[in-house]
Amino acid sequence: MSVQHSAPRFASNDGVRETLVKALGASVIDSQERHGEIILTVKREDIQSVLRTLRDDHAYQQLMEIAGADYPDRPERFECVYMLLSLTKNHRIMVKCSTDEATPVPTVTTLWPNAGWLEREVFDLYGVVFAGNKDLRRILTDYGFEGHPFRKDFPMTGYTELRYSEDEKRVVYEPVELPQDMRTFDFLSPWEGAEYNLPGDEKAEGPPEVDKPKVTEKPSDTGAGKKAEEKAEEGTDANPPDMVEKDIDKEDDE
Repeated sequence: MSVQHSAPRFASNDGVRETLVKALGASVIDSQERHGEIILTVKREDIQSVLRTLRDDHAYQQLMEIAGADYPDRPERFECVYMLLSLTKNHRIMVKCSTDEATPVPTVTTLWPNAGWLEREVFDLYGVVFAGNKDLRRILTDYGFEGHPFRKDFPMTGYTELRYSEDEKRVVYEPVELPQDMRTFDFLSPWEGAEYNLPGDEKAEGPPEVDKPKVTEKPSDTGAGKKAEEKAEEGTDANPPDMVEKDIDKEDDE
């Protein structure tokens, strides 16, 4: 007995973008379909009402993820990307809004409880503030961490480092100090090669010189011979390999 599921096995995007844009009205700034996904860019202040409409009226029941993105050249450099899933339609959409370093984004913890954890991640890594989130603490970096490591202007080495101090018998924070001089990188293509010798380059000068190259003692060791050539031309294995070798040895003895 087969069970019929309400969700289709394959979901189509046909007509979905137009329907959602019409339903959301003036809240939509831009809409597009890229790589088989529908992406809606909406006003920041309307993000909560937009997601509520998509949840209640269009059956996008689950908030799967909230991701951040940083575009330093834009006036509103940060993007918050909400990824929604409809279980009954087997369909996914992405909703975006943008903000800057000072302007908060309305929280959606009133719509999905798991948004609290996801908003904390975006806050920790990008510095985006979510108005209404009552537990907006760092979640991936350590206590006392300065800065937001996923910003594209964040220094590669960070500002501080931590280590265990044997003198103080505890973990201590210190300004980053590089223990060695910075190396010089030429950033050449690996196909072009560097202009200086690297360790191991001496092997590229050629094979080592030997007094007497090692060769096979007789042609039969190589598998060559008149019988082998005839068998190769015939393209058949009528005789077993050991019989062919015996024929080659006999030929060499003659």
